[in-house]
Amino acid sequence: MAEGFTAYDAAKSAAIGGLRGTVLEIGAGRGRNFGRLHPDVTWIGCEPDRRRRTELARTAHGFGHTREPLASAAESVPLPDASVDAVLATVVLCSVRDQARVLAEIARLLRPGGEFVFAEHVGAPERTWKRALQRVIAPATRLLDHGCDPSRETELSLRRSPLDLVQVEHFDLPALGAITVPYVVGRALRT
Repeated sequence: MAEGFTAYDAAKSAAIGGLRGTVLEIGAGRGRNFGRLHPDVTWIGCEPDRRRRTELARTAHGFGHTREPLASAAESVPLPDASVDAVLATVVLCSVRDQARVLAEIARLLRPGGEFVFAEHVGAPERTWKRALQRVIAPATRLLDHGCDPSRETELSLRRSPLDLVQVEHFDLPALGAITVPYVVGRALRT
């Protein structure tokens, strides 16, 4: 099972490491992606949780990013249209209030040709025991894990969004014993 984590981590690191220019990271949390970003990136963070944002600011400064993180949700980012070269989200789309609105906001913020890089856990295939389990635990994860819904149809939402989905890699990562959780790493473009 460790090979699953290794492949996922490699795909995520390659996708994040390929970003250039001005990068907006939505739901940046405590700043776990800084070590994967190219050193020339101009980083803008967005984190609605005040405590996480405080820690994020400290971590960002440690990596040479002096701009204070934005105190906003991903559904409404206080930046002008077409103002960033890339948007990054890692395990964020499971917990936003409105995925369609977030993806439309990402498209608004990206410059033409800009890319959205994501690494997310997603809903298991319909009519499987894993999907049933995700639905059973969803009320608890929404309550205890910042609104996370493990059964979200994130890949389908991306395909329906104004973005052009150009790459998706699928992974099954171990969670509890033999139980695995489906993840995706990919890229979408604003055309």
